[in-house]
Amino acid sequence: MIAFSMVTALVLSAVTVPLVIRIDKRLKVGQPVLSYVDNHKSKSGTPTFGGVAFLLATIVSVLIFARNSKSLALMCVAVSFAYGVIGFTDDFIKTRSKQNKGLSAIQKIVFQALVSIIIASYAYSEANVQDKLILPFSLNEINLGYFAIPYYIIVFLAFTNAVNLVDGLDGLAGKTSVAYLIFFGILIWLNAYFRQGLEPESENLVLFAFTLALAVCGFLVYNSFPAKIFMGDTGSLALGGGIGALAVMSKLSLYAPIIGIMFVVTCVSDIIQVLYFKKTGKRVFIMAPLHHHFERKGVHENKIVSAYTFITVCAGLLCVAITFAINGH
Repeated sequence: MIAFSMVTALVLSAVTVPLVIRIDKRLKVGQPVLSYVDNHKSKSGTPTFGGVAFLLATIVSVLIFARNSKSLALMCVAVSFAYGVIGFTDDFIKTRSKQNKGLSAIQKIVFQALVSIIIASYAYSEANVQDKLILPFSLNEINLGYFAIPYYIIVFLAFTNAVNLVDGLDGLAGKTSVAYLIFFGILIWLNAYFRQGLEPESENLVLFAFTLALAVCGFLVYNSFPAKIFMGDTGSLALGGGIGALAVMSKLSLYAPIIGIMFVVTCVSDIIQVLYFKKTGKRVFIMAPLHHHFERKGVHENKIVSAYTFITVCAGLLCVAITFAINGH
């Protein structure tokens, strides 16, 4: 069923994206681009809302092909959808106002926090999750107790905003996320197999991870440089929400910053830039997040995207290899 779900998501996404592009053009809906990103002025007006295509493709495929015990996979779908709605609202306001200003920062955080609190509370009450956390490269669990809910909230907020920050170059968020999702799905499979065998809940989490990855691949056909459409906040928040939900529901969230090292680097570079500038009035990077620094240094978008994807693949391979070496005897 996993293979069928993957193929269905890929085809649905690839077929739906051109429809979104046509609708955008007919309604004269385009992505406003930040004026201070000089290299991107030519991208202003590029169709957006591409995230709608891969989000719908994922939802349809998971609902059709997830079997038996699937409450955790459905919760991942619900989280992606909820964050996608927040992103869609933000994109809609931006395109209507013809400016790169949608929801305010406070509004975004409030809406994201509300979703995070609801889902974190559900995860804590779910028998397959509760307050448990699997330690990296081992089969041992620790119990977080009452710290579980705030920890889960942080995971959700961190990933939704991390993917949103990475979404700054053609194909960057998409390709980095696809690499992440594939290896995280493999880790879910390995950990379940080594612990008690691949039971339905874990299998459906793997299905969700691979399905979302292939749905994004269908979108990337049109989003790779030069992009014919952007995923928008609809896509980046839905993608980040799905990644965060997978981390929490699988109890493997401690692997997330390892495989998702480029998400971490992106966030850290942005934080360093802001804090250092406030303290000294000077900048560490020419521009933050880090991918814009390299872009300003003259590195082509494709090379930056390839580097981010390659590093994510290497981190994923390392996690899989170590996990298999330690537990695969």
